Amino acid sequence: MHVALSDESHNDKDYMKKAIKRTIYFIGAGPGDPDLLTVKAAKILARAQAVVVDRLVSPEILRQYVNAEAKIFFVGKQGHCSTSTTQSEINDLLVALAKEYPCVARLKGGDTAIFSNMMDELVAVNQHNISYEIVPGITAASGASAYTGVPLTARGYATGVKFLSGCSHAKISDEEWKCLTEVNHTMVWYMTSREWPKVARKLIFAGADLKLPLLVVEQATTPNQHVHQFLLEDFLSEHSEIAFMSPSIIIVGKVAALYELFSWYDGKNDKSAYFQPLHEILPGITFDKAI
Repeated sequence: MHVALSDESHNDKDYMKKAIKRTIYFIGAGPGDPDLLTVKAAKILARAQAVVVDRLVSPEILRQYVNAEAKIFFVGKQGHCSTSTTQSEINDLLVALAKEYPCVARLKGGDTAIFSNMMDELVAVNQHNISYEIVPGITAASGASAYTGVPLTARGYATGVKFLSGCSHAKISDEEWKCLTEVNHTMVWYMTSREWPKVARKLIFAGADLKLPLLVVEQATTPNQHVHQFLLEDFLSEHSEIAFMSPSIIIVGKVAALYELFSWYDGKNDKSAYFQPLHEILPGITFDKAI
């Protein structure tokens, strides 16, 4: 039996918005190399109507994989930069976009759940009963490990691995610093490029081996990847301040000595920034303003 619908029903936009399932996809974009994006992530980006992008997302991912009709919103953050987008602004934008578009992609550098603010965003979408899915990505530690040829838990070199953040090093107790030096684990430090000399000295004062090798991997997996080799004692001096490119990942432990044996990736060794600073505009990409 055919039932005629009135024009009023057809034009009821609020009803249609409620009828369509609206989903935010939290997607890990990987550490830099656009070819490391997962197949699932690429499929979602190809149909997303709105994409909310971090600074540490390869511009090639936006050019190659994002739906050409999609609205792209840049919500970049950069340490010590006053023009960074606040977390509350990002939360509000996600909620607003979910009300406007059925498929919204929240594209984060690396993996979605490792040293990201995804929990804050999940709380916001949960409070508004917005459907979501989480699509993992390759985290910077895995990318740097692969592109330096350094297995983080190589047998005979390390019994485990710890992911740590330089942003919170001041909150680590003396006892915890001591534990870090006593366990035969590889340490991988995120977001530590500015703070590394201080972190290194805290490890030394806690009893770490001065001859412990380490790698500072700038812009890992990108064409501009650059690897610095050090021993921990190189940072013993108060004057050993070295400026590293952001982002940098720091691999500390016996496994770092394997770099010379297994290194395979030859980038351009270019010291320029692969990820554009907040004040620069990416060529060929138009960003939309917050709604």
